[in-house]
Amino acid sequence: MEETKSKGRGKFNIYAYIKNPVKADIIRLSWPIVLELIMGTLFGMVDMIMLGRLSNLGEAAASVAAVGITNQPMFVGLSLVQALNVGGTAMIARYLGSGRKDRIESTLKHTIILNLLGLGIPLGALGIVFSNQIMQFMGAGQDVIGIGNLYFRIIMVGFIFQSFNMSITAALRGVGQTKVPMKINILVNFLNVIGNATLIYGLFGAPRLGITGAGISTALSNIIASMLLLAFVLKGDSVVRLNFRNRFRFNRDIMTNLVKIGVPASLESLALRVAILIFVKIVTGLGTVVYAAHQIALSILGLSFQPGQGFGIAASSLVGRSLGAGNPSKAEEYAKETRRMGSIVSSLIAAAFFFFAEQIVSLYSADPEIIRNASGALRIIALVQPFQSSQLILAGALRGAGDTFWPLLATFIGALPFRLIIAYVLVNNLGMGLTGAWAAVLVDQLVRWFFVITRFRTGKWKYIKIR
Repeated sequence: MEETKSKGRGKFNIYAYIKNPVKADIIRLSWPIVLELIMGTLFGMVDMIMLGRLSNLGEAAASVAAVGITNQPMFVGLSLVQALNVGGTAMIARYLGSGRKDRIESTLKHTIILNLLGLGIPLGALGIVFSNQIMQFMGAGQDVIGIGNLYFRIIMVGFIFQSFNMSITAALRGVGQTKVPMKINILVNFLNVIGNATLIYGLFGAPRLGITGAGISTALSNIIASMLLLAFVLKGDSVVRLNFRNRFRFNRDIMTNLVKIGVPASLESLALRVAILIFVKIVTGLGTVVYAAHQIALSILGLSFQPGQGFGIAASSLVGRSLGAGNPSKAEEYAKETRRMGSIVSSLIAAAFFFFAEQIVSLYSADPEIIRNASGALRIIALVQPFQSSQLILAGALRGAGDTFWPLLATFIGALPFRLIIAYVLVNNLGMGLTGAWAAVLVDQLVRWFFVITRFRTGKWKYIKIR
């Protein structure tokens, strides 16, 4: 792997002390991804905490609700971009494993162009122009629309740059260079937190902008990340590089692979996000305070989601490279070991969520009703952890092999009919409130886990070919 070579004979290398080389490879590749994702989520949680701690309780609740409502449609766009990049990661990993490094730059260029022209710029423009209508569709009240409309427009500007960033990050992960995006994203998220505190509260002589200040800081952090990532790939020190002097040439095989792998992954993300949007509308009917509690639970779920997602990305890269090198048994070994390691991490997270639910939620809000509702949801999230982690990691392995149809089927069935129908019945017919909504999430994860693990055990994913 590119960044696993020792730099100096006397330098301590922890990986040399891990006897199992498969475990060493997984740890080496996954820890920067997991740390990057967790730190990004933690920084996002800090943003939410800052807004939830505004002195005016009405403004605080409306701000938290506005962030939750506007984030959902933006996350639809981000999930589509991320899913399209699954094809880039899988292809670049395969090309690296098979020794076809000459195709890596062209694949990256195709991925960037497809992301920006197909998703980033059009979706960003739609969010900016129709921000008010989108928030109304999401079920936001006038207080939430009034306080969050400008915020939504600002973060959609940042979304365009973020889609560009995700293309380069996906390519770097495909070749195992996970430390570079980790360092850049931790840096810009740290700057984002400082900018948020400054502009939300009006520190150091800056104007007090509240939620609008949070949007400005977030957009600027995405722009800075774009500049740093672009500078890295232009420098040419990595196998992943961009050279604008090399004329772009459309390659039908590369585009076919991107579409073949990326479209089912994008449809999977779209199905999940549509389910979440409808799910949010079910919960918003319970009132602003309960929805604020729901948004806090979602924020905490995002933290628990990241280790499984990080190990899943590592599995994609390792499986893709092993299959590219013609070693399907090694690919399966990587996938199984990654799942085992991810299960240990998810179990620790589940225990913390279950036994310290009130303490964790109280970081976000001092409102007793919000704490009570969000704590109940958090304990259900603890039960979700083992199944969520397992299906995320094995789905990542399937995507790395180019087998994106079965994760699509799992999400389509679990998230749409199961989550939505059960949530509607438990919330509206049985009056179980937020607890009923999150019980539906648990069922959704069980269904998705069943489909993904069944497909993985067939072994058919090991024989999928790409051009």
